[in-house]
Amino acid sequence: MDDLELKQLILDELEFEPSVDPAHIGVAADKGVVTLSGHVKSYAEKLAVQDAVQRIYGVRAIADEIEVRFAASPKMADDEIASRAADILRWHALVPDEKIKITVRHGYVKLTGMVDWQFQKAAAEEAVRKLSHVAGISNYIEIEPRPNVTDIKRMIENALRRSAETEARNIRVSVSEGSVTLEGRVDNWSERNAVISAAWAAPGVNQVDDRLMVM
Repeated sequence: MDDLELKQLILDELEFEPSVDPAHIGVAADKGVVTLSGHVKSYAEKLAVQDAVQRIYGVRAIADEIEVRFAASPKMADDEIASRAADILRWHALVPDEKIKITVRHGYVKLTGMVDWQFQKAAAEEAVRKLSHVAGISNYIEIEPRPNVTDIKRMIENALRRSAETEARNIRVSVSEGSVTLEGRVDNWSERNAVISAAWAAPGVNQVDDRLMVM
């Protein structure tokens, strides 16, 4: 697939995606590396653009230069964003909000703290990204290490073999003190995300180093 064809497929997908307004988004492609430019109305829309582009076969990497520009409504103060973020985490059934600290500066939210599972870290970010006037999120929440887990590598490899979305023989897994390194090749972004999810699902994993190549 040449770059012009890839660019057109991406533009068609953005046009098709109902949560995205493609009017102010620019797309460039160079040997499978896609650069996104322009602006969107919210951080959630910015992420929706990324998700849409990742669905396209032939995309090897994404350079996201899209800006978040809010509509001409009164600007929300950082303390109000922080208060709303704290409320939404407190109401979320999957998030141990007492373990998470929120700081906001110029609309950019920073999450810190320590939780037991990766899904809790992901759920916290997912909840906050839906708030209006959030310009970006830095998720520095850590996973509590589980020293009793001794065979993380075996559990991840077994999970990959069970998954219909992954080709386990093309993936190498190495583990050191709760840090998992994934190497090898996958056919598309969906398979890549499935492999990463399988790694994070193992108890005791506190970091995943993704070195997978989308071929």
